[in-house]
Amino acid sequence: MRLLALLAVLALAVTGCSDPGPAPGVLSVGIREPATLLPADLSDQAGRLVTGALWTPLADYDAATGKVTPRAAESIESADRVHWTVRLRPSTFHDGTPVTAQSYVDTWRAIAAAHWVASPVLTKLVRAREIKASGLVLTLTLDRPSGQVPALLSAPGLVPLPASVLASHDWNGFAKAPVGNGPYRLDGPWKPGSGGTLKRVGEGGAATIELRVGEPSAQYDAVKAGTLDLATEVPGEKHEAIHEFGDRHATWALPQAGYLTFPVTDPRFTDATVRHGFALGVDRAALEAGPLAHQVDPAKALLPPADAPGERTGTCRPCTFDAAAGKALLKQASFPGGATVYFGPGAEGWTRTLVVGLHKALDVSVTAQARPAGQLDGPSTLDVKLATPSPYELLSALAEASGYRDENFRQNLALADAAATGDEAGELYRLAENQLLRDLPVAPLWSGHGHAVWGDRVHDVVTTPFTGPVLAGIAAP
Repeated sequence: MRLLALLAVLALAVTGCSDPGPAPGVLSVGIREPATLLPADLSDQAGRLVTGALWTPLADYDAATGKVTPRAAESIESADRVHWTVRLRPSTFHDGTPVTAQSYVDTWRAIAAAHWVASPVLTKLVRAREIKASGLVLTLTLDRPSGQVPALLSAPGLVPLPASVLASHDWNGFAKAPVGNGPYRLDGPWKPGSGGTLKRVGEGGAATIELRVGEPSAQYDAVKAGTLDLATEVPGEKHEAIHEFGDRHATWALPQAGYLTFPVTDPRFTDATVRHGFALGVDRAALEAGPLAHQVDPAKALLPPADAPGERTGTCRPCTFDAAAGKALLKQASFPGGATVYFGPGAEGWTRTLVVGLHKALDVSVTAQARPAGQLDGPSTLDVKLATPSPYELLSALAEASGYRDENFRQNLALADAAATGDEAGELYRLAENQLLRDLPVAPLWSGHGHAVWGDRVHDVVTTPFTGPVLAGIAAP
């Protein structure tokens, strides 16, 4: 009898020490540590996921269809694509202060002045000569006609900040305890290395969301064990196993892509034949399975899926790995041999694998080196993280990175920017994309994608390129 009682006590002790799993009504989500929670200065998946719940953007924009879905805005309209009017829905920040058109004007001025990640959206893409605010009405006057304004204003970095931080400029303090206008508020300050708790204040599923910072591999195992509801990243070593979750997993396109850019003004790379030769010598599948750890897809087009307008049925010949054809093209162009491929921060690992593959495939001397300041004398790898769903942003950046100055390309890009409809813009963007694939100042290598797995308590998981899983849309467990 005493033995049974002792065993019962021991069993109770063991049960009490074990993780009981997520509580009823509470959604537990595993993420990496966000780089920041200042929405205008982030480009990482974890940061976008959290701020996507804390803020509501002016609109959602589907790059594939050109469809605009107003969110914080009631409407975004223009009669001539030069003068734009944004009418806001009445709303408040989580501190109780009203969100007004002036909130956006003051925030955008701060973004431009601080040169945050979202700054080029305003200074290089929107390019408004004048922005005015009156109550809940925001008016923009551009320096040229542009139909891309709804896509650009949907950028998650252009959400408003409350007057208190705009007055104090305490950006670091604000990033630790952000105040947004979205369906969830942060309950207490963010705890680096641990996470934070979101409380629903608007339309959403779970009343409480626990955000737990950790390593993706451990979070994957925790979902499998039933002690975590949702893991928002799947590491490479678990990639082939995600199907064990049945239909409780998702893959989505991220606004990120990798390219090999060529210095088109360098005498060795002015011939497009040379550039095509190098492109055909890239084993993209080896990059995907090797240093990029199944977190990307080998490129099949110049524009990544997160940024591609309309139907994508064309063949990208420079995206094919064909070592024999690549060597033949270099021989045809009398390429003198030898090249240094430069890389930026965070790209050294996959660039070195790329270089080894090029040397083996093309039988030319290729080395890798960190990118120095000034003009480069060889190709360079480019890891692009997009701030908007507009193809104008990416195509402009690729041309600028390579020094490509073709007038026909520039005109097609300008016409696409000014187009009155999404369909018209899509056709013009495809013309610009096809020209880049023909002249190849940049060779597409890969496009990023995200993975998530979830437990059987979780339902209605929807993903988007900029937020990943939409936390507010997940049904309460």
